[in-house]
Amino acid sequence: MKSDGRYGTGVGIVQDCGMMDETWTILKVLQWTTGFFSRKGIDQPRANAEVLLAHVLDTERIQLYLRYDQPLGSAELARYREAIRRRASCEPTQYITGRQEFWSLELEVGPAVLIPRPETEVLVEKALELLPGTRARVLDIGTGSGAIAVSLATERKDLTVVATDRSPGALEIARRNAVRHKVEDRVWLAAMDLFSAFLPAVPVFDLIVANPPYIGDFEFAALPREIAEHEPVEALRGGVDGLDVIRKILAEAPFFLKPGGSLLIEIGKGQDEMLPLVPDNSRIDTCGFIRDYSGVLRVMHCRANG
Repeated sequence: MKSDGRYGTGVGIVQDCGMMDETWTILKVLQWTTGFFSRKGIDQPRANAEVLLAHVLDTERIQLYLRYDQPLGSAELARYREAIRRRASCEPTQYITGRQEFWSLELEVGPAVLIPRPETEVLVEKALELLPGTRARVLDIGTGSGAIAVSLATERKDLTVVATDRSPGALEIARRNAVRHKVEDRVWLAAMDLFSAFLPAVPVFDLIVANPPYIGDFEFAALPREIAEHEPVEALRGGVDGLDVIRKILAEAPFFLKPGGSLLIEIGKGQDEMLPLVPDNSRIDTCGFIRDYSGVLRVMHCRANG
């Protein structure tokens, strides 16, 4: 590769300045890109380089190790150069590849939805524990990519999930993920803001789950660029303290739960201290918090009376 200074962004793989005359093997390209990403301060530079190249070559990462000496053609180099340019501008790798693994499922993602995080798997795990042993109905509020809804539906063949979102773009991605994993007949998608289309309230759900916006204004200002500038702001920000949407869910959700049904809400680090153990809602019996795999109190669990 040429020096970073010569090409501005440093992406000189297929610039018009004679780079086509040089042979770039998979190994050589990965070595250069890893160094470039390191200088740009990108976390896990080697992993990023490998994921992007595997995406460009439409292969698995393991194949890169088996084909180190394979030269890349000009079209492949051009596509890889564009992927590097996008990653160097802090666009998330998942948006470039259009994929993210969650609950051992490959999901489609894009700028219309948040990238599913590993900590949200704790919510899925707890939901599966709480569901009745036979046919059940679940409401997934703010489904985004459909990560929670699709994961639950793949685990429980007797489950019906109503997945809602106010973003048409998010619902389309959720629909494609449901189709990809063959649960489209049991994941019903609906465009609405929280519970607006369900009024008047009827207690028909065994479980309600939500991963709402919960980033406060101060916390949002400190987010990394790849989150703040690329992921959908409306799915991140939850008001001054991050709890605006969570408070609305706590106030309304219990009226849609069957007696003894559960509500699971993902929350931000430290927000357990700002939320009451017994919210001011006549339909809620008890509440508590569940830790994620890092030990953070990540999920609020409330149970309806009965």
